[in-house]
Amino acid sequence: MKITSASPKSRKRFNILTMVFITVVINYLDRSNISIAAVGMRKDLGFDTVQMGYIFSAFGLTYAIFQIPGGMIADKIKSRVLYSIILIFWSIATLFQGLTNSFLVLVGLRGSIGVFEAPSYPINNLVATRWFPENERATAIGIYTSGQFLGLAFLTPLLIYIQDQLGWRGLLIVSGVIGIVWAGIWYLFYRDPMDHKSISKSELDLIEKGGGLYAGKDKNEAKELFSWRDLKEAFVHRKLWGIYIGQFCLGGTTWFFLTWFPIYLVDYRNVAFADAGFLASAPFLAAFFGVLLSGFTSDFLIKKGFSVEVARKTPIITGMLLSTCIIGANFTDDTFYIILFMSISFFGTGLASIAWVFVSLMAPKKNMGLIGGTLNFIGSMSSVIVPSVIGFLVLDGDFSPALYFIGGIALLGFLSYTFIVGKVERIIVK
Repeated sequence: MKITSASPKSRKRFNILTMVFITVVINYLDRSNISIAAVGMRKDLGFDTVQMGYIFSAFGLTYAIFQIPGGMIADKIKSRVLYSIILIFWSIATLFQGLTNSFLVLVGLRGSIGVFEAPSYPINNLVATRWFPENERATAIGIYTSGQFLGLAFLTPLLIYIQDQLGWRGLLIVSGVIGIVWAGIWYLFYRDPMDHKSISKSELDLIEKGGGLYAGKDKNEAKELFSWRDLKEAFVHRKLWGIYIGQFCLGGTTWFFLTWFPIYLVDYRNVAFADAGFLASAPFLAAFFGVLLSGFTSDFLIKKGFSVEVARKTPIITGMLLSTCIIGANFTDDTFYIILFMSISFFGTGLASIAWVFVSLMAPKKNMGLIGGTLNFIGSMSSVIVPSVIGFLVLDGDFSPALYFIGGIALLGFLSYTFIVGKVERIIVK
C-alpha cells in the first residue's frame, strides 16, 4: 500500500461516504420501485391486494433469510468485489421484472432481489467502521442511511414520470440498467483504507486512533475461522435483542412507505396518479431530514460529553414515538393533513434510523458483519410480515386498521429501546 504525505489533510473518507450514499439510493430504488409500478401493474395484470401483498413481501422473505449468511460473507469477501457482484445480480433481476406477465415469476424475481441485496447493509456498516472514527460514525451512518429517503423523495416524481412515459415495464428496466452501470463504477473506484493509493498518513492515523476498527490491521491480523459459537453470540445477549426488536419495529413504518403508500394515496384517498408523485415525496423528504438530524445530533451530544446511552438512544426513542403519528391520518379526509401526519411519522422513522451505530458500538469486533446481518435479518422480517398483513387488513376497502397496526408496531419499538437495550457497551467474547 502507498500512503501519501503530500496531502496531510486529505478527506478521502468523505469520497467513500458519497459512494456508499449513491449505492444506498440505488439499493432502495430497486426495492421500492415496485410500489410505483404496482399502480399500473395491478390494472394490467389484474392482481388483487392479497397478491400484491405477496409480491411486496417476496423481497423481504429472502432478504431476511439471507441476512445472517450475507453478514458472514461480508466479513470474508472484500467489499469492493462483493458489492459489485451483488449489485449486478439484483439489477438484472430488477430489469427482468419488466419483461414478465406471471405472478409467480414476479414473486421469484422479487425474491432474488432480496437474496442479492442481503449483504448490502452489513457491507455499508463495515465500510463506515473501517473508514470513520467513532466520533464521526453516527453522522456517517446517518448520511448514507439518508440516501434511502432523499433518493426516493426526489426520485419518486421522476419515477412516476418515467412510468407515465414508458409504462411500469419501462420503469423497472431503466432501474435495472442504472444499477448495472453503478456496479462497474463501484469496482473501479472503491478501496479499503489500507488499499487506497492517495490516502494521507494523517487521515489514516485519524481513522485508526479514533476507533476505525480495521484501519491498518486487516493485513496483519490472522483470519479467524467461523465457529458455531459465533452464531450463538448473536442471539444470547439481551441488549442485542433490544436493537433487533427495535429494528423490526422501525421497518413497520418504512415498509408501508416502500410498498403500499402510493396505492394508499391513489386507490384509498382518491389522489390523482400524476399528483401522487409529489405528495408521496413529502414523507420521504421528512425522513431524510430526520436521518440527518439524528446522526448530527447524536455525534454532537457525544462531543459535548453526554453519555453514550443519552447520545445514541435519544434520537431513536423520540423517533419511534413520532412514528406512531401515522394513526392520525385515520381521523381526517383532508389531503394536506393526511400528508402531514404521514410526514411526521416518517420523519420519526428517519430520526430512529441510526440503529446501525449500536452494531459498531456493541458487537464483538470479529463478528461485526454477523451481528449486522442478524440485526437486518430480524429487522427485515417486517418487510415480510407488514406488506402481507396490510394486504389482508385492507381487503374490504378500509385502510384504517392497517395504520393502527403500523402505529402499534412503532410503539413496541419505543418500549424495546427504552427497557431492553440497557447499557451501550462492547460485548466481550471470552
